[in-house]
Amino acid sequence: MQPSPSPSSGEDSGEASDDSSSSFGAPINNLPPDALHNILLRLPLRDAVSCRAVSRPLRDSLNSPSFLSLLPTLRLLLLRHPRPTPNASSPPSLHAFDPSTRRWLLLPLQFLPSQVTSFSPVSSSPSLLYLWLDPNPPSTKSLAVCNPLSHSYRLLPPLGSAWSRHGTVLAGPRGTLLVISELAVMCFSPLQNESQWMKHALSLPTKPRSPVLIKETLFTLCDVGSAWRSQWKLFSCPLAGLGLGFGPRQGGWAPVERHMWGDVFEILKRPRLLPGSGGRRLLMIGGLRSSFAMDAPCSTVLILRLDLERMDWDEAGRMPPEMYRCFTGIGEVRDPLAGPGTVTVGNNKVKVFGGEGRVWFSGKRVRGKIAMWEESEDGGTGGEWSWVEGVPGYNEGVYRGIVFDAGFTAMP
Repeated sequence: MQPSPSPSSGEDSGEASDDSSSSFGAPINNLPPDALHNILLRLPLRDAVSCRAVSRPLRDSLNSPSFLSLLPTLRLLLLRHPRPTPNASSPPSLHAFDPSTRRWLLLPLQFLPSQVTSFSPVSSSPSLLYLWLDPNPPSTKSLAVCNPLSHSYRLLPPLGSAWSRHGTVLAGPRGTLLVISELAVMCFSPLQNESQWMKHALSLPTKPRSPVLIKETLFTLCDVGSAWRSQWKLFSCPLAGLGLGFGPRQGGWAPVERHMWGDVFEILKRPRLLPGSGGRRLLMIGGLRSSFAMDAPCSTVLILRLDLERMDWDEAGRMPPEMYRCFTGIGEVRDPLAGPGTVTVGNNKVKVFGGEGRVWFSGKRVRGKIAMWEESEDGGTGGEWSWVEGVPGYNEGVYRGIVFDAGFTAMP
């Protein structure tokens, strides 16, 4: 990982300097391996990996797979280019934001196949990143899983082109991967079959919107209203209901509803789901309607939170008025064609992405920065809103992104 936007600086290359003979006599190099590992494990992941460039003894210690798997992961936001295009002048890489230090980093991906012209990150699990790859010459996209820190990757069994254009990719436990489309879900599970995908009908009333996977349960929204008025409902399905080897096959898609929730799904325009923190909460984000009229304008962006243990909703946060005005146009324009992950605000589209305690917002009217909401440590109402400045590398379009826990805890 390198500071952005100067990937050529060579920092954090992971290679020990040739002129390191004087470092062999340093006291730290005379420590027993167990004592040295105990010291290095107290460092953040990025600092520990950087130590590989200090001396050969440190590099040898830090290249041990058993030790690397013990290092804590580093949570990053990976940006996805709105129009990925090949760039022969620079090696393939992704821009990443580290919320703990509020710094932009560059994540090199030069280990990908040379015939790949562009790539798009679509999902992640601890230490593993999933990408759609565009080959040259053009043909069907490939889905690959990689560990960017270990410079390793693996191509998954091929899928049809329709899945890469319209499918939502979700990474589950134990190597499980789901690609969800309007009518079906394709499942890949090493527990069942490592060479092919399994197809299952969705059995939902309408097209799923913003499906998410929390622990071993899928959640999605469906619009069960009419052509004139949306009516959103929440549905869930355990992975065991898809026959993926997570215990006996039981259950299926079922509505998640409680009488006490009232009109919680009516107050938001075009809501979107994201996983909450700790695998115990579900976030629903959308434009807060000023009234229940069909074309009522939105007054701000609201984040609602469902506690999956108590099964009750509360308000997690709402965007401050001065921040909301940066995203809005003049008046409120209804856009029935807004795509997935989009909250329609004024005459602009706002992309919502993130999860696990943080939500990011980007829009065409907000250039060079994105808005960030961080959940309160005590889980209270409000949270912290701020701007993330200096978004690198993207001058056109609306940014999107995914949360990635970088580390060495898993390999492709």
